[in-house]
Amino acid sequence: MSYQPKPSPDNSLDGRALSDNERIKTESDFLRGTIAEALDDQVYGGFSPDDIQLIKFHGLYQQDDRDLRGERKKQKLDPRHSFLLRARMPGGICTPEQWLQIDKYAQERTMVGSIRLTTRQTFQYHGILKRNLRPIFQGLDEVGIDSIFTAGDVNRNTLCTSNPVESEFHAEMYELAKQTSEHFLPNTKGFADLWLNGEKVASNEAESEPLYSNVYLPRKFKIAFVMPPQNDIDVHANDISFVAIVRDGELVGYNVLVGAGLGHTHGDKRTHPRKADDFGFIAKNDVIAIAEAIVTVQRDWGNRCDRHLSKTKYTIERVGVEAFKAEVEGRSGIKFAPSEDYKFEYRGDRIGWIKGIDNKWHLTLFIENGRILDFPGKPLKTGMREIAKVHKGDFRLTANQNLIIAGVAEKDKAQIEQLAVEHGLKTEDLSKQRENSMACVSFPTCPLAMAEAERYLPWLVTQVEGMLDKYGVADEHLVLRITGCPNGCGRAALAEFGLVGKGPGRYNILLGGNREGTRIPKTYLENADETQILDELDSLIGRWATERNPNEGFGDFTVRSGIVEEVVVASRDFYA
Repeated sequence: MSYQPKPSPDNSLDGRALSDNERIKTESDFLRGTIAEALDDQVYGGFSPDDIQLIKFHGLYQQDDRDLRGERKKQKLDPRHSFLLRARMPGGICTPEQWLQIDKYAQERTMVGSIRLTTRQTFQYHGILKRNLRPIFQGLDEVGIDSIFTAGDVNRNTLCTSNPVESEFHAEMYELAKQTSEHFLPNTKGFADLWLNGEKVASNEAESEPLYSNVYLPRKFKIAFVMPPQNDIDVHANDISFVAIVRDGELVGYNVLVGAGLGHTHGDKRTHPRKADDFGFIAKNDVIAIAEAIVTVQRDWGNRCDRHLSKTKYTIERVGVEAFKAEVEGRSGIKFAPSEDYKFEYRGDRIGWIKGIDNKWHLTLFIENGRILDFPGKPLKTGMREIAKVHKGDFRLTANQNLIIAGVAEKDKAQIEQLAVEHGLKTEDLSKQRENSMACVSFPTCPLAMAEAERYLPWLVTQVEGMLDKYGVADEHLVLRITGCPNGCGRAALAEFGLVGKGPGRYNILLGGNREGTRIPKTYLENADETQILDELDSLIGRWATERNPNEGFGDFTVRSGIVEEVVVASRDFYA
């Protein structure tokens, strides 16, 4: 269908030129572009600029090895193009049989062989050559895995609390997360045409996208489900977060948080991280209708002129919370009730063994940076393969780059434990600090990376561990996160101490988030080098260790003591 938006209340975008991405989507024949022709060209390893944008909707990013970029340029060679493929895995759940197929194609069809667990509760491959794209898509399809809409201007992989305290409600919440993911899949057959069939399927019906329209959304969109008191999916990183409300032993509905997001643009103070607004409470049967209304309001009112300001958070700021909320109620026919009480007590994952319902056990494995590969002395990938061969439950990927071996019977627990220990997947020397530290991929593959993240984090955590020990608080931690650019994949803008890449070896320091993940940190120091970062960490940890109140977290201390002011309104308070 041709896109016919409803006008927004402010009419502020009337007459402005659309961004070029809108042209690309409009002309794409429902996301096909000239991708098929490019796949037939095996001389050039990449895609055209327009198709680079379109393949994102199919779960692909074109990349190159930036460690080699300079040398190849000297030799007058094209960049060494390869691709990242991100799977769609709502709620992060997969079967052992699926895992073995994931492992097989990582080994056979990628240059690096790793499986990378992501902050969007799924996995991705790195280093795929163009000739291997179709075989990987087809191999994953054999076991019911696809990658449609894991990137691009659409609803991406839907998150769900992985290992809730109220575990009897996990299955119900997961099913709803899966239904929501399915509801927002595309109508176009372009994905199957390109990757599974190899040619356009003949049809007498004209294609349309009743929900998205032919131009899809103005920008990426994220939905998550969370079960208090555990904020393991970071509610303030999503366009919509459904917060489960349990009353009298029943999951009765959800509070709806709308308009959060962490990305911003260096040098553009119109952009900033933002917390969500709580629109109110809805019954659980109304979730998909409310989600659709929010998505379509953003579809129609979002900024298609300036992609820096196109996310839902900026739409809400532009038109106002009440106008946006009223439009959602009008489109859905559902009124929000007053919000129910809830409280987040912690986030992250509960590492180790936990007993759930039906006397089944769950083993949460810490996977540093989410990178599953056979390292010297730690054959993680082999270990996961061996576990998948014998495990009778399922695997749950978490939004913190970890992995849960879920549904283990008592009689099978010892065998799983032994395999995990033998392959370095479970260790006894894991610190709380390392558990609560996280980074995005960044160099050498991410084209947006400005500074190191994944390769820098393990060393930096070791330095922080030394500082905690030095000041007598070795059993403590601060939520530490690094993201190689301001797009926010490592969720540094919800950290107690966050680093946002600014340039090679340079970062902006964010300070003052909290352990529960309910406060945005403030820009504390810009363009800091490693010496400044370490000096600041040492000084701040020293003060925290000696001046804090009982049980006071690092981020709470930095705000209470006046080291940074609390961010109340991000558009006003985020920047130094």
